[in-house]
Amino acid sequence: MLKLYNTLSKSKEEFKPIHKGKVSIYTCGPTVYDFAHIGNLRAYTAADVLRRYLEYSGYEVRQIKNITDVGHLTADDIAQADTGEDKMVKAVRREKKTPEEIANFYTEAFHRDEDAMNILRSHFFPKATAHIPQMIKMIQTLIEKGHAYEKNGNVFYDVTSFKDYGKLSGNTLDNLKVGARLEEHPDKLHPWDFALWLKAPADHILQWDSPWSRGYPGWHIECSAMSIEYLGDTLDIHTGGEDHIFPHHEAEIAQSEGATGKKFSNFWLHNRFLLVNGEKMSKSKGNFYILKDIIDKGFDPMHLRLFYLSSHYRKQADFSWPALEQAKANFERIAEWRNKLQEIAKSGDSISTMEIESPGIAEFQAALDDDLNTPLALSHLYELITETNKRISENKLSAEEIKEILATFEKMNKVFGLRFSEKETEIPKEIKKIAEDRLTARGKKDFQKSDEMRKEIEKMGFEIEDLDEKYKIRRK
Repeated sequence: MLKLYNTLSKSKEEFKPIHKGKVSIYTCGPTVYDFAHIGNLRAYTAADVLRRYLEYSGYEVRQIKNITDVGHLTADDIAQADTGEDKMVKAVRREKKTPEEIANFYTEAFHRDEDAMNILRSHFFPKATAHIPQMIKMIQTLIEKGHAYEKNGNVFYDVTSFKDYGKLSGNTLDNLKVGARLEEHPDKLHPWDFALWLKAPADHILQWDSPWSRGYPGWHIECSAMSIEYLGDTLDIHTGGEDHIFPHHEAEIAQSEGATGKKFSNFWLHNRFLLVNGEKMSKSKGNFYILKDIIDKGFDPMHLRLFYLSSHYRKQADFSWPALEQAKANFERIAEWRNKLQEIAKSGDSISTMEIESPGIAEFQAALDDDLNTPLALSHLYELITETNKRISENKLSAEEIKEILATFEKMNKVFGLRFSEKETEIPKEIKKIAEDRLTARGKKDFQKSDEMRKEIEKMGFEIEDLDEKYKIRRK
């Protein structure tokens, strides 16, 4: 029985999906004005483990991860995050490129980083700039229902109109009045109201027509509009970093529930910050790293992934080069053990027929059922490695038992998501033909046919992974 810690209730709850056998996940994606840093990648790895374990458990998962290419303003440290310069505009000035060029470049860089980290691609990556009409429609609904107001071409959400404001973060109106750092705006009724639409200066490079002004959306409205567009009024799970709890996710709840009158998300999962040598990551401190920095130091992205898995997503992880060295050593231990098992299994050498005790799959699942406890799940893998090596040295395992242990590990690794160097797998021609036909079906958005072809490939002992307009095939 899977239990997840829900930020909304501040407790672990048994996970039950809205629709039997199906799970909807919305993951707050990147603002594509720069490279993702290793703190960002920890959040996306945590969401990936969640998805992998749900799929391992038999659920059909639909995951959406947005691409923010407008509306994310720079003053994140001010309570409602609706002041400052747009981060995309700042990048345009820095790199002397168009907003589209900036967005495309960093979106592709983000996809490459996720692929390198073996993070499963979300089923769709909606871009904010492609969903301005949906945002405008939601803002109109909020105005009609008395949750928002317009003044001088700007539209703000009236926080006092939503009685449950603060239920996620604890930043209720009373708390905001006392301690929050708020930026006054002449058009706001209250300083704690937040922007839904802002009138753009004439020379602003990101602006659209709306009923109120030619302008651009606030940051928060995009996720409400796009999550509802692709996953419906109520989500099973919403994920993100703890820095999103307030104001971003609090605002999403107010907007979405104000517009639909329905609960926005049943579960909210947030990972804690990644520290570097005990300090907050910062370019000014020289401890700010992206994936390229890790690779340039001679590490593999899988070493970083295992480092992430080695601490619980709800606990602060402390990155350091010695810690990454330890993760590398642990990864090499796993890889060496796996290679040894594969060699024995292929050789068919009979060692002995003494049965090994349970390979630990039940303990592995129990650990993950307890709020995705990956450190504990890994400890069961390490126990399995130690026990297996001991039995092999004592000639107390047969080749068939080795195959069973290897199959157990591959099941575990469906969730861990560790990628190992493999010899190039020869793909049969008939499977390549199905894969090409499936790519054509996906291009035509015939997802039912695409899914049937995927299952056909799986029946033949292979699996296919979608990569934008390409795919990757490997043996199961």
